[in-house]
Amino acid sequence: MAFGIRRGELQEWKEKVENGEIAFITHYWVHPRYKGITTVTKAGCCDVGKLIEWGRKYGLKEQWIHKRDHFPHFDLIGDVQREILQKEQQWEQIERFLK
Repeated sequence: MAFGIRRGELQEWKEKVENGEIAFITHYWVHPRYKGITTVTKAGCCDVGKLIEWGRKYGLKEQWIHKRDHFPHFDLIGDVQREILQKEQQWEQIERFLK
């Protein structure tokens, strides 16, 4: 279950993804499989080739891409999430969700 984001933020992320940008959205998240993890970042882009190349920079594997609807994305969690958000200078998301 996702929570902590506004509808407009989600819409902005979807528009960027559909426009072929690498876009990030972080939200609070609870999953019984990931104890202690409270957030996830979705790094998406409709250009799957571009998303694959972007992911390779961070050691992300193509098979980890969620190819749902029109919004292919990687789910970033834990240390990898923080590392990638820092390298991508996503300071607002770090400040808001990963303090």
